[in-house]
Amino acid sequence: MRRLLNVRILVAVVVILVGVGIYVSSLPKSDALAGPSLCTYYKDATYRKAVGGRGTGCCGEVISWGVTSKYVKCETLLCTDVLCPN
Repeated sequence: MRRLLNVRILVAVVVILVGVGIYVSSLPKSDALAGPSLCTYYKDATYRKAVGGRGTGCCGEVISWGVTSKYVKCETLLCTDVLCPN
């Protein structure tokens, strides 16, 4: 009787772990989550002279200046100390 109980507990734990694994694998990847980011466009492949920028600020404001080019570097902004107005 005790062995049957241990087998049932083991099966229940495995089922729970498989369920949690399926749930976690179905979550969107961190790079797919929307958040504030900024892309800076450069004049050439040296990436020294910025010619434009596009993105979203920490409070949702649109950042758009200059022109775009094929030389671009993007980054996600960390907004831990920003207080946005209502």
